[in-house]
Amino acid sequence: MMDCVELQNKYTIGPGNRLLLIAGPCVLETEEIARKTAGSLKEMAERLDIPFVFKASFDKANRTSIDSYRGPGLDEGLAIMARIKADFGVPVISDIHETSQVKRAAEVLDILQIPAFLCRQTDLLVAAAETGKIVSVKKGQFMSPWDMQHVVSKLKAGGNRKILLTERGVSLGYNNLVVDMRSLPVMRGLGCPVIFDATHSVQLPGGAGGSSGGQREFIPYLTRAAAAAGIDGLFMEVHPDPDSALCDGANSLALDEVEALLKKVLHIHAIVAEG
Repeated sequence: MMDCVELQNKYTIGPGNRLLLIAGPCVLETEEIARKTAGSLKEMAERLDIPFVFKASFDKANRTSIDSYRGPGLDEGLAIMARIKADFGVPVISDIHETSQVKRAAEVLDILQIPAFLCRQTDLLVAAAETGKIVSVKKGQFMSPWDMQHVVSKLKAGGNRKILLTERGVSLGYNNLVVDMRSLPVMRGLGCPVIFDATHSVQLPGGAGGSSGGQREFIPYLTRAAAAAGIDGLFMEVHPDPDSALCDGANSLALDEVEALLKKVLHIHAIVAEG
């Protein structure tokens, strides 16, 4: 049985409901960029009549190089997210990497995101679950979709059934990811709404030497395919100027390209919903 997830008592995430959009820059760079992106995406979501959650990381603790930009950190990053949440009236999501961050992050965030590399970290999962917040878990690049049942069990052991599972590709050889579309119905079969990460799925981890590369030209193809397979939400890293982004620019979608893609995805989503 599917555990649909209620967001702010306004939206229901799960089969038969509107597609959820989770989008924003990979990492908080400047507050100006974050606000521009959040405002534009909110207006876009309102035009398309879909729920929207603003995403940006206060810290990217898993960058390829020690010299890579990581973000403003916990305190400053959460302060920016709190202002965006208040000023734009949108829910917000960000990554947590350590149990020490959980309580503080839960004071601001509507959804706690568990990064793919940490999806098996029991203490982190249980601590996130115990906050009572929605917990969104990225499936590890090293995991099969059916193994996510153990992640779900850990979260439920923490007393939480508000769980989202996110597909972001699986490692195939060195510096490459592929998406097995079978993973979407498999993870849905675990009783949780499923999100497709359209932009990390085209990442080339470590593929640019000291940073990750990406093939953003394939984002539309994979996104349409995922919508046809059946998803409950779409995750996208979006930036006003991806080529100048401080993190994951190579696999980010340009802000002015988002709406056209969303319209196509929503059309496919509606057809699938009709059965």
